[in-house]
Amino acid sequence: MENELKPFWSKIFKFDWKFGLFLILIICIPRFILVLHANETANYSYIGLIMVISAIAPFLFLNKSGRKKIGIKKPTNYRWIFIAFVIGIVFSISLYFLGEAFYGKSYENWYYYIGKSYNIPTGIDQQSKLVMFGIMALTGMTFSPIGEEFFFRGIVHSSFANSVGDKRASIIDSSAFALVHISHFGLIFMNQQWKFLIVPTMIWVVSMFCVSILFYQCRKNSGSILGAIICHSAFNLGMIYCIFYPISGN
Repeated sequence: MENELKPFWSKIFKFDWKFGLFLILIICIPRFILVLHANETANYSYIGLIMVISAIAPFLFLNKSGRKKIGIKKPTNYRWIFIAFVIGIVFSISLYFLGEAFYGKSYENWYYYIGKSYNIPTGIDQQSKLVMFGIMALTGMTFSPIGEEFFFRGIVHSSFANSVGDKRASIIDSSAFALVHISHFGLIFMNQQWKFLIVPTMIWVVSMFCVSILFYQCRKNSGSILGAIICHSAFNLGMIYCIFYPISGN
């Protein structure tokens, strides 16, 4: 059986569930802590570093064959790249309407809470708002989709898939993805204190799990990790648009 790991790492690990668990522990736990710290201090500089580390993980640990196996290759079905974009937008906007229906413009609404980190100035003029939206959208559509998809739907998924198959691996990587996003919303910092929102968190985690499954399906059907990245990018675009316009007002 071909070893997908580089020679140095193949002396320590096999490309299996143990390696996948190792990756989750060394990336997701520090990330969870750093995001909580960022929410408390409003200093989000280290979050970008985590995304960069997540993005380079396949190149650090895997050889060329391994990187191809996790989907870093050209798509085999380009139609699914377009479908992936549509899926991401639709799911993101649907999640906005769900939050509005249940919680309105309160901090129990996931998009409303996440939007506070964007620091959109009150009374900002439309041109400046459009420029700010463009910058945030470009950032949101590149860094986290590439970093998270290379990591969760890429190297983590494939390591577990070698042991338990694709279907179960998708459940595992989606669960890890969903749970780590509790640091983004669920365990919130408001009025100088921490609060855990039980029901909104459950809705948010289930939503993140479901969209993660969709990311994997886009990877599978497009034949490339690019499908997952495009779907994730579209989801982030929809979320950022909802934060800047329906939530923040015209």
